[in-house]
Amino acid sequence: MDRITTDLLADGSIMKGQVDRLLSKGISENLVLRDITLSGFMPMDRLVRYIVQKVRDGVYDLSIIDNYDYIYEKVVLEKLANELDLLFIDLDTIDMDYHLTDKIPLAQLQKHNAIPVSHDDMSVTFAFNDPLNIEAEEAMQRLFPRKIIKIALSTKKQISSFLYKIGLKESVKGLVQKVQDELQSINTIEEQQAASSILLLIDVVLKTCITSRASDVHVEPTEKNCVVRGRVDGKLVEMFIFEKSIYPPLASRLKLLANLDIAEKRKPQDGRFSTAVGAREYDFRISTLPILYGESIVMRVLDKEKALVKLEDAGMDSDSYHKLLKGLKSPYGIILVTGPTGSGKTTTLYGALNELRNVEDKVITVEDPVEYRMNLIQQVQVNAKVGLSFSDALRSILRQDPDKIMIGEIRDQETLEIAIKAALTGHMVISTLHTNDSISAIPRMADMGIEHYLISGALVAIQAQRLIRKICKHCKEEEELSPSVLEEIGGNIPVGSRFYKGSGCKECSDSGYIGREMICEVLEITEEMATLIAKGAGKDEMTRQARADGFVDIFQNGLQKALDGITSVEEILKVAKG
Repeated sequence: MDRITTDLLADGSIMKGQVDRLLSKGISENLVLRDITLSGFMPMDRLVRYIVQKVRDGVYDLSIIDNYDYIYEKVVLEKLANELDLLFIDLDTIDMDYHLTDKIPLAQLQKHNAIPVSHDDMSVTFAFNDPLNIEAEEAMQRLFPRKIIKIALSTKKQISSFLYKIGLKESVKGLVQKVQDELQSINTIEEQQAASSILLLIDVVLKTCITSRASDVHVEPTEKNCVVRGRVDGKLVEMFIFEKSIYPPLASRLKLLANLDIAEKRKPQDGRFSTAVGAREYDFRISTLPILYGESIVMRVLDKEKALVKLEDAGMDSDSYHKLLKGLKSPYGIILVTGPTGSGKTTTLYGALNELRNVEDKVITVEDPVEYRMNLIQQVQVNAKVGLSFSDALRSILRQDPDKIMIGEIRDQETLEIAIKAALTGHMVISTLHTNDSISAIPRMADMGIEHYLISGALVAIQAQRLIRKICKHCKEEEELSPSVLEEIGGNIPVGSRFYKGSGCKECSDSGYIGREMICEVLEITEEMATLIAKGAGKDEMTRQARADGFVDIFQNGLQKALDGITSVEEILKVAKG
């Protein structure tokens, strides 16, 4: 039995009968407290109060909560801060002054897991994880002998994360200094453009972000700093924090690389550039947006090898792959890929183009923007400035004798009408639509003004998809699900099924996940389904018919990935439920 449950029993805070009842159901001894909390016998706020009191009395060390993943450190620390009349600081919500850390050896901060947050003439505020660690407080006081040390609380993970960023900042300190020295000697824009150190800094930033598997790089000026963040597995992670003075030359050089107007800072601009990072060539699509402290610059990393990825390698299960492949082999019709923004629809379209392209067929795409360049395919870039919209491009494409057409996204009724007509007149059309599931695409098309009989005649298949994070192989461990979670995922789980999660380690930056892959559902338009569509049947009726035709929805597909140990149940419930 774990320490807290044993103490709660000894104190009479929980009853032995409750524990015995859970153990008789096969609940592990280490999970008894979790189930007692979930059932309401010991509400979480009461449990937190109990832990905080034990910590104050010196019975528990704060690290005891590391053994209980359902007891959130932030909640305990907020309660403890309130009890000790201290400030709790969520470090992610403040714009920290990093000049303070320049005066303190990083090793000292790492040893005591502390970080200076702010200062004034009289005091310095430090964020500690453990407010009762007197040794750490005395060590920080010695560093600022003439100032009062104010104690604040923050989570261990946040402090460690900021110390890691300071370490990264230290690693490029020499390069940043070189940039600043160059800036002081520069008198003209031409000299700034010729400066080499800022290019080296850009190379370090891009290399770090790509090594960390970032799909997008965000360069953002704040009031005090210049922050570089990368989107890793769908979540933004801070990579670098520079002095504010680094932002102007960094922004100007990035805009110069993409052939943008470096003097124009009042309106958004878009461009792209290519550069070698390590041994590979990458394309970067760049977008600028004027904000309060300058311009937000976002670069989408376009890895050319991703355009050539096979659908089954992207995580598509065998049944769904064969259903989609069967649709792609149809001589004509329309295939739709649906899902929210950031669900990998474009990657799927390129995967489908890989299956379609050959010397015998004319394949034309219309995209906004063209993300990956491919051989044997004619790619058209939408250009609103010269009046080349999706619908305009499509009309011209139909006069180009195409066999297959890919439309980056159907955004309006006019584009959809032309796509449907093209599908009905002997062309294979593939495109994307923003709906939450595959069946919802049918009423959406009707809402956009297309007659039901035209939809039923043109549709071949609809795929809906999401991206789920994969469990880190380095910290993968078995997970026992609570009765409430088992109830939520339904009763169709085979007896003896095992589920897994990532506990968090250095390899995955404590997230428990590394990489992402697709979960999907593919709706084949059978004769029976086409008949229902032509009649204008409701969604419930179409869903019943789809299941009769062997349709497996996206949640079941995701649940299978959890059963296979690829992802966690928590991730599936978050991404695919509802």
